[in-house]
Amino acid sequence: MADQHPGKPRRLRTSVKGPLMFSAFWAVVTFMAVLIFASGGSAKTPRFDLALTGAGIAFIVTLVIAAMLSMSYKENAEHLGKGSGINLSSAKKPSHGFGPGAANPPASDAGPEGPAER
Repeated sequence: MADQHPGKPRRLRTSVKGPLMFSAFWAVVTFMAVLIFASGGSAKTPRFDLALTGAGIAFIVTLVIAAMLSMSYKENAEHLGKGSGINLSSAKKPSHGFGPGAANPPASDAGPEGPAER
């Protein structure tokens, strides 16, 4: 809602059309599925009451879920894509000495047993 500009059409993510079309699609799918499967065969009358109830429930549930997901959407800040993290250059190798191809650490006077005696 914050990125609205007067005179310009909204994007699909911020407009109302997207969640409504999504919910209407699933309502139609639910209507057809309940109409076919709730009847119990072609010899019996179709159950339009159950199909309309199922379509209404599917429409409301998917509309609420789509609205909650669209409200939780937030654009990333501009500085996040600039590479301001650790190890900016791949040419510089980390000096921690782990992994394949890492240089051997320099030898020190202290080993696992303690200081070396001379």
